[in-house]
Amino acid sequence: MSPQTSPKRPEPADELPITAAPTTASSTVGTSNKLTLVPLIFLIYFEVAGGPYGEEPTVQAAGPLLAILGFLIFPFIWSVPEALITAELSTAFPGNGGFVVWAERAFGPFPGSMMGSWKFLSGVINIAAFPVLCIDYLKKLFPVFESGWPRILAVVLSTCGLSFLNFTGLNIVGYGAVLLGIVSLMPFILMSLIAIPKIKPHRWGSLGQKGVDKDWNLYFNTLFWNLNFWDNVSTLAGEVDEPQKTFPTALFFAVIFTCVSYIIPLFAVTGALPLDQMQWESGFHAVAAGIIAGKWLKIWVEVGAVLSAIGLFEAQLSSSAYQLLGMADLGFLPGFFATRHRKFGTPWVGILVSASIALAVSFMDFTDIVSSANFLYSLGMLLEFASFIWLRWKLPSIKRPYRVPLNVPGLVIMCLIPSGFLVVIMKYATGVVYLISGLMTVGAIGWFFLMRFCKSKKIFKFNNATEIQE
Repeated sequence: MSPQTSPKRPEPADELPITAAPTTASSTVGTSNKLTLVPLIFLIYFEVAGGPYGEEPTVQAAGPLLAILGFLIFPFIWSVPEALITAELSTAFPGNGGFVVWAERAFGPFPGSMMGSWKFLSGVINIAAFPVLCIDYLKKLFPVFESGWPRILAVVLSTCGLSFLNFTGLNIVGYGAVLLGIVSLMPFILMSLIAIPKIKPHRWGSLGQKGVDKDWNLYFNTLFWNLNFWDNVSTLAGEVDEPQKTFPTALFFAVIFTCVSYIIPLFAVTGALPLDQMQWESGFHAVAAGIIAGKWLKIWVEVGAVLSAIGLFEAQLSSSAYQLLGMADLGFLPGFFATRHRKFGTPWVGILVSASIALAVSFMDFTDIVSSANFLYSLGMLLEFASFIWLRWKLPSIKRPYRVPLNVPGLVIMCLIPSGFLVVIMKYATGVVYLISGLMTVGAIGWFFLMRFCKSKKIFKFNNATEIQE
């Protein structure tokens, strides 16, 4: 539907919003420190995947066939639409804040604040999963980390140490992600090549051992957790060199890279080994590497898991911290959240707050961590889809350096399919997840009104880019 033939839209004066988070001294960095294409590809990769570590529970939950089909089909109904939306809106609104800006421009301050709270909380809960996943791999090499104070100490020290690394700068984190990505994927490439002579295709057709029930909650949440968060990188848009050109290209290559890194090891291991469905817990790829190639590869996979967890932690902590910086620039948070470290230029307040919350929830059950993050993220994504469609309808003439090649009805259809999946994810949530997510949503509503009160009473200094309505 072209602008010339579409029904009546807002007057042209309504089509002139601020197209990015406001530029302030706190929200800009020098051009030489901006992210370029290759580091951005790997940062997106670590926002979403970081390798096939953590895909194993799909086999435990539903068997090899459904696991393989899940990682073949799910990218088309979820990852690709989310990446396309991120590419269009990140280039149209290229500032820190990302999806918060989109929701605020579409529907106003309250939806913008709720989007920020849902996505931030889901992000920091997700961050908490990576030290846990890392320790789950390490305990296979060092059983002392199975439980008790050694496990607690390992989680605390890894969270604190990795958070400190994030202070050194996004550019360093980006190039570190390139190195971590290459090294952590190497053992899976070797394992897949060594497994080829041992593959028996009939093993891919098994749906699981007789009498083992399907765990749909675990299955869908594991798929979702391994293939979502594509839009997290939008909170870094203000730190990217030429975002209008760089973002679409980086997202394109990151989608391909991510999907291949999941599928190849899954085909190799499920085809090479007899099925023992209940062994397929997080960390089983290391066990499989030992069976297929020997202890040397098992150790390498475990080391790769640690490196992958570092990359995942760093990338997602960066997104959460820069989201808070963007929200401060927009006036949703007090101005001190936009404070940057004098030497490294990083949003140190955002890093500290994000890491502290992640540490606080890191001792939850791993499945509850994943499910809670997914539930909150689902709420945010439903709002994001609505914002995307409404912005295309409300502001058809705004400059979009990248534009999804569909009209509004086509965009609605594109968003309905992943929205249906979000409803399924939320339906299979447990009572604990409903409770956690409900309390956090109530807290997010209360936070909006608290910030409105603080702004009206001048308790904190706020930027005035976005007025929190009285």
